[in-house]
Amino acid sequence: MNPAAKVIDIGILDYPGAQVSALHGLTDMFLVANRLCAEQGLTGTPILRVSHWGLDAGGQVTRGFTSPDGAPRSLDVVILPPSLGDPVWPDARDPLLRFLKSLHSKGAVISSVCAGAFLLAEAGLLDGRPATTHWSLAEELQARFPEIAVDGDKLVIDDGDIITAGGVMAWVEMGLKIIERFISPAIVLSVAQFFLVDPAGREQRFYSAFAPKLAHGDAAILKLQHWLQRHAMKKITLPQMAEQAGLGERTFLRRFQHATGHNPTRYLQLLRLAKAREMLELTRRPIEQIAHRIGYEDPGAFAKLFQSQIGLTPSEYRKRFGVGGKQ
Repeated sequence: MNPAAKVIDIGILDYPGAQVSALHGLTDMFLVANRLCAEQGLTGTPILRVSHWGLDAGGQVTRGFTSPDGAPRSLDVVILPPSLGDPVWPDARDPLLRFLKSLHSKGAVISSVCAGAFLLAEAGLLDGRPATTHWSLAEELQARFPEIAVDGDKLVIDDGDIITAGGVMAWVEMGLKIIERFISPAIVLSVAQFFLVDPAGREQRFYSAFAPKLAHGDAAILKLQHWLQRHAMKKITLPQMAEQAGLGERTFLRRFQHATGHNPTRYLQLLRLAKAREMLELTRRPIEQIAHRIGYEDPGAFAKLFQSQIGLTPSEYRKRFGVGGKQ
């Protein structure tokens, strides 16, 4: 290590349930960034020094692995990797929260991927802040912590001293974001090329699927939801939906919103967009034909709606995710 180079100490928190592949993937990404800087002769760039932190037998947060460049003096960045299950064991919560709050108060950038955002929320570090998590957990995060401005469409939200990333594999975007901040955008491109990953431009809404709530206990609304799955591509009116549910319109509107979290028009729109995405991915049907098949007489209006909700035009979506198929 160049003794004159500035060192950025990055601590990755190996909390109970943390995804091991992300822990080591982030470590590799930062060490590769250092190597690429050296290979390109960029002697004035900072060195990213990585260490892993976890709970010892006494329940205290201690340092484990440290990169070959030496032990950290303090941490400039802390990363909570994603979790495939419950992000924290109950008996581990308190020392982890103290660790995060203490480092944040000393000026460290605190960041999370996927379910790691729940630990930041428990620590109170996301109060009044915008944040993201895995798109399937966004509603839960918002419900449990209403003071957070949750945006489940975003893959990464950089709010200065707090950075949150969305899906399980968004640790890639998190790593690139940190490299961009502390080294340079040019090295981000080099690292992305080395790992064969897309360096920028993605959003979670490109990937998130509409998953209607079905376990709400309202039999009349559930009956209608099953009917809508079969008839969503036909012209459907509000009176028809109320009739299928066996309810008066005002009662129907109230109960449908309560059960599903959406008004009927929005719900039907989401169902149709899900059908459109499936056809764009699996068929070669013209986009105008897809628009008509899902109930939109104006292909231009369909394209505008699709882009506003998904973040890509129908043709862009097909180019990125389409696998061909039959007409």
